[in-house]
Amino acid sequence: MLKIEKLSFSYKPQKDKEPVFQDLNIEFRPGLNAVLGPNGAGKSTLLKSMFGLLNYGGTVWYDDENLTRMRTEDKTKLMSYLPQMDVETSTLTVLEMVLLGRLPELGRRVKDEDLNSVMETLKALNILHLAPKSLGELSGGQKKLVFIAQTLVREPRVILLDEPVNSLDLQKQLELCQQLQKLVEDKGISIIVVLHDINLAVRFAQHIVILDECGRLYNAGEPGQVITEKMLREVYGIVASVSYDADGIPSVSAIRSIRCD
Repeated sequence: MLKIEKLSFSYKPQKDKEPVFQDLNIEFRPGLNAVLGPNGAGKSTLLKSMFGLLNYGGTVWYDDENLTRMRTEDKTKLMSYLPQMDVETSTLTVLEMVLLGRLPELGRRVKDEDLNSVMETLKALNILHLAPKSLGELSGGQKKLVFIAQTLVREPRVILLDEPVNSLDLQKQLELCQQLQKLVEDKGISIIVVLHDINLAVRFAQHIVILDECGRLYNAGEPGQVITEKMLREVYGIVASVSYDADGIPSVSAIRSIRCD
């Protein structure tokens, strides 16, 4: 699986500017990984670094493959990345937009297997009915689902998702997370997803990575091990209670911010 060794990065390398990361080490696990942490912890920067969009120090590994030295065209066959975005209007239909996710495998003629993959992905996300519509006709949440479908249809070995549930209603959030779980189970794809909703993360992720406000690794492990009242106080600055269901899955109930005490 993916491993980060001595990752260092700063947007503005100045003497009085703290780096986003300094010698950060993280080992992700096969399956669904959620990255949690307060605003400014570097969660989005972490995914950008892993995908090679930033000039960082250190090394990113996938098993024995050095992704830091890997050519971009080879890396994009291995992993897909969906950033946070303000989705722009396009004249392309939803079907055409998702079909672009099959590049560079697409030839001059679209194969049945490409169309079938697109239709199956749209169906799994419950947006098959949107296939003939242009992107400009859709709501912000619907557009987000289309770009998620475009990412999923590539069928990479690793998918990086930066806050994919933003602008989705509660039902669509749950449907998307259930689809991600299904991908992990059925296709053996590993997923690393940045989330703000702790309860959503612990419900669906097998492995949780927590960054503190200084971009340091606070803890990593199974949800029941790392989601604690102590962590919530030290990382998020809140007083909260943590309860557990019959399966040992934690649930967080925030009480108040300690910064207001």
